[in-house]
Amino acid sequence: MATQFTLINSTAVGSTPVSSVTFNSIPSTYTDLLVKMSVSTNASGTASANGTNINFNGVTTNRLYRRLEGNGSSVSSDTNANIPIGTVNASSSNYFSNQEIYIPNYNSSYYKSTIVQSVVEYNSPTATQDLVSGLWSSTAAITSLTIYPDAGSFIQYSTFYLYGIKNS
Repeated sequence: MATQFTLINSTAVGSTPVSSVTFNSIPSTYTDLLVKMSVSTNASGTASANGTNINFNGVTTNRLYRRLEGNGSSVSSDTNANIPIGTVNASSSNYFSNQEIYIPNYNSSYYKSTIVQSVVEYNSPTATQDLVSGLWSSTAAITSLTIYPDAGSFIQYSTFYLYGIKNS
């Protein structure tokens, strides 16, 4: 069986920063979802202190993640009641973070898991990669998802692509 990726929706941030990006009315005709992003924010502080997050159907409860983060010289891990996507650069760095979220079986009556990978460059000898497994403990189908930064807003040229995946 061939796997088909279909672009459901995309958005690019214009000259006015946005506090979040939401994809609504996600059709139930696919098996899995894939979100690809290239983002930066206008948040202040170090890039490692800023991140992006996701919620489904406007719900911010019953979520949990496990994250492994490495930067070439150290590795850390953590867990929390949220679903982070990864670290994002602040706008003063002039670099964008590349992030990907895979959501299998988004339309099933089972709990929803996420697989996230993210990489950010700091214009120095180090870069950070995040690998995250997330769980939304809900049997509801995902019909919308919202992506938002920990601090600040997404800035111009940040892009977001939502794909539906199904076997043909």
